Amino acid sequence: MSQNGKVRTIARIIDSIRQREGGGFIVRRPFPTQSVSYVDPFLLLDEMGPADYAPGEAVGAPDHPHRGFETVTYMLEGEFQHEDSAGHRGFLRPGDVQWMTAGAGIIHSEEPSEKIMREGGRVHGFQIWVNLPSQLKMTQPRYQEVPGSGIPTAQTEDGLARVRVIAGEALGVRAVIETHIPIVYQDWTLSPGASASVIVPQEQNAMIYVFEGSVAVGDRQNVLEDGQLGVLGLGDTVQLFGTQTGGRMLLLAGVPTSEPVARYGPFVMNTVEELQTAFNDYQSGKMGEITRGAKYG
Repeated sequence: MSQNGKVRTIARIIDSIRQREGGGFIVRRPFPTQSVSYVDPFLLLDEMGPADYAPGEAVGAPDHPHRGFETVTYMLEGEFQHEDSAGHRGFLRPGDVQWMTAGAGIIHSEEPSEKIMREGGRVHGFQIWVNLPSQLKMTQPRYQEVPGSGIPTAQTEDGLARVRVIAGEALGVRAVIETHIPIVYQDWTLSPGASASVIVPQEQNAMIYVFEGSVAVGDRQNVLEDGQLGVLGLGDTVQLFGTQTGGRMLLLAGVPTSEPVARYGPFVMNTVEELQTAFNDYQSGKMGEITRGAKYG
């Protein structure tokens, strides 16, 4: 038992599945799968790569619509260029975060940069979908783009546990990104012998995804291996420990919407009727289109 309250333990372990997505890029995906649809309020967790591409091989996600939720892209290696129907365009480079609220609807494109296409290289990162509650599904689309240098970082006194705080708060450091609902999104690196504790309010669903090595979690120090997602049980404190190999992981948590989920492809609403409206709006051009300018990169 932590002095802060009840320590969360691992309630379920989900192995990620390796598959092709978008224009053909490789992802490791713990959900959605046939066995796990979503972990409220998170709709999708994709680890993009890591994949090494020869010149001309890299692929991305060409023009596609979104409505009713948020997409969060976090780059670890490589470089993507993006543009959308609202006129936004730019790059995502190692360490950068793009938090896009699709809301009422937007057409979006994420493709490897001209440099990656020309020279090849390694691509590794994450895309996570966060559901929006019904009253926010038709909100105005917005972007929050933070370069890697702008993501707050912290470490324990001994330096064995280090964290990049994309959303939420850890080790006394608070994120710069604002979220519509309370969200925790943190990238932790745990060296052998590391120990850290994070307050995650009990009204939030919490989970840990390991993408390098292994980590130990909770009073019993249950181990999660590379590619495993651990859904945590009730409590208000998450305890993290470094294993003999060390590891790197995402800590994700959020207040569930506890509402019906009607989803099809890039649309996530509450009813089938709302999905049909989204299809009609997209097909009729109400979500706009991407106006291509000169190539860049």
